[in-house]
Amino acid sequence: MKKKYILWSALGAMLSLASCESVLDKTDLNAASPELIAGDSVLANIALNYIYNQNLPDWGGATAVSGIGGSVYTEESYNQGSSQNKFLEGAVVENDVTDFGTALNATNNYGKIRTINTFIADLEKDKLMDKGAKSRLIAQAIFFRAWRYFELVKLYGGVPMITTPQNAVGTEAINAAFVPRNTTTECFKQMSADLDSAVKYLPSTWITPAANWGRVTKGAAAALKGRILLYAASPQFNPTNQASKWQAAYDANKAAFDILTASGAKLITDYGKIWFTEVGNTEAVFVTGYNISVGDQQRRNSGWEAANRPRYSTVSGGGSNIPSWDLVKAYPMKDGKKPGESKYTYSDLLFFKDRDPRFEKTIAYNGCTWPMSNVPNNRLWTYLAAGKSVENGGVNISNTGFYCRKALQTSDVAGSTLDPSNTIFSGTDWIEIRFAEVMLNYAEAAAAVGKLDEAYTQVINVRKRAGIEAGSDNLYGLKANMSSAEMMKAILDERQVEFAFEGKRFWDLRRLRLLESTLNGKRGTKAVISLKTTGVPADFATTRDGMKLEDVYTNYFTIALTPNGLMSRPAINYLPKYYFFALPTQALNNNPLLKQTNDWTNGTFNPLE
Repeated sequence: MKKKYILWSALGAMLSLASCESVLDKTDLNAASPELIAGDSVLANIALNYIYNQNLPDWGGATAVSGIGGSVYTEESYNQGSSQNKFLEGAVVENDVTDFGTALNATNNYGKIRTINTFIADLEKDKLMDKGAKSRLIAQAIFFRAWRYFELVKLYGGVPMITTPQNAVGTEAINAAFVPRNTTTECFKQMSADLDSAVKYLPSTWITPAANWGRVTKGAAAALKGRILLYAASPQFNPTNQASKWQAAYDANKAAFDILTASGAKLITDYGKIWFTEVGNTEAVFVTGYNISVGDQQRRNSGWEAANRPRYSTVSGGGSNIPSWDLVKAYPMKDGKKPGESKYTYSDLLFFKDRDPRFEKTIAYNGCTWPMSNVPNNRLWTYLAAGKSVENGGVNISNTGFYCRKALQTSDVAGSTLDPSNTIFSGTDWIEIRFAEVMLNYAEAAAAVGKLDEAYTQVINVRKRAGIEAGSDNLYGLKANMSSAEMMKAILDERQVEFAFEGKRFWDLRRLRLLESTLNGKRGTKAVISLKTTGVPADFATTRDGMKLEDVYTNYFTIALTPNGLMSRPAINYLPKYYFFALPTQALNNNPLLKQTNDWTNGTFNPLE
């Protein structure tokens, strides 16, 4: 987002009021007194901005504290380093997942929830503010309360559901603040109720969309409820496969789809441009805005560009989120069929040929055209010659020969869209929920309740946008007459490629209880592409860019699939108890009414209740 960060249009209005300039200069807006904002929706919006800034999700889909959930936790890229990762190695102990919080802190999860609850309570007592404005302000705050609790529940199961500010002054108040864990069912019920209220009072679209880009809407609240209830119905929370939970998920996700469609939501035509269409993006449902403005207090830069670019590029990068060979193989062919099942011939040597168009827009590979370093027709070469990578002289190279190119502004660098004084950052927005997810959430729930026609429709439309061929049956590569189980597996496969590197894969495998069966025992496979030792023209290094890529591979390269040597520690070993983590010991010591999660030391709390 190249404009100021979300909701600061209200700040602009405030700056025009001399009486309020001192407020902005001297008052901590997260602690603004109710007397200060009483009856003033503009000031209340400024206070609400703090809630947005505290709670909006960041790039990559990982949890804010423990940081789990990114690509290194799945076969998207595996962990490319040699250092220990407790989650991957089955070595997590009770104090390793600290998202629950262990101390009084305004910036931990419960500190953020207290800020939200205080904001809501103060507004509810405000008799001066316009009723409609007040309802919209509260609706935005309770959206984020549901979001914050969802981040906790998906880690731990049931947690204490605090919906009013607690008073911790005095012995009686402190004792009253000791609250036990609510059941997981109660947590889902409260989150759903909050989001129902948000749906009721939020607008479908905001007036002056550009000024209000990033505000949550009726559709965002409905979509979050749909995601939450999809989790509630999934095997992590529903191991007995209760039909009523799937029906609730279906109802919520269909409602979200209908609400969003009515308000103009739709898939962006070009999959590769999803992340570069910001204000007015019809696919962005729940979004965190970033900007590259210089010298003002609203600057908020995204590190995605820096993390993922090759480390030697002009706009220097970190070479993170490196695609694995497993992910390369996961993409279907351009007729939507899996390699080996398609009418298109697949070979490991020509892995890039005739693939799902999303492959080219997500993964950069040896020989691909990847405009970067201000060279529009730049070709990326990562092959080995005489055992040494030709990439950057063998220094700071990709560990797998691949790079993530999703959401990287490589084709725009020459146009100076990145701030040249701070080129490792970008203003690209993070889309936490996009309409494609709503469609696939709807499809999964529809498949689970036997509404397969609806599931087919949603998956087909996602594949149609991707550029997959329709086929003579207009099923875009999907098998005809699938059972519910077959369709749900097809949707999981679709999500893997549609949302690659968007922080969805780990959470999908976890909610479906597929971490062990999908990942355990694996280290990842490395595709080593080498230049042949004979028959290669002497001027190959200077003429290769002008050659047809298929001919280059066929005539001059070999490919060998080998274990990923960088995975030198033990193979992946997710444990069943990781589906619900332990509360930190200090949290238990702080609150004598808390019970530890079962499957952990002295645990008696059942997260499935």
